[in-house]
Amino acid sequence: MRKEIHPKYVNTTISCSCGNIIHTRSTKENMKVEVCSACHPLYTGEKQRIVDTAGRVEKFRRKYAKFKKN
Repeated sequence: MRKEIHPKYVNTTISCSCGNIIHTRSTKENMKVEVCSACHPLYTGEKQRIVDTAGRVEKFRRKYAKFKKN
C-alpha cells in the first residue's frame, strides 16, 4: 500500500438534534445530524404518519373519468 494517500481515521462524536451523542471513528470529526437511531420512527417503533391521499386520488379519478374506457 502507498503511504500518505489514505484519509486519517480519527475518533468522532456524532451529535443528534434530540440530544443523543454517539462516539465512533470516522474520517470526519464531530458531525451533527438531525435524526439518529434513538429518535427515528423506524427504530423507535412509532407508527408512521399516514398522509391523506384519498382526496387527491378521488380528484384524479373525477378529472380523468371521462377518458376511462369500459
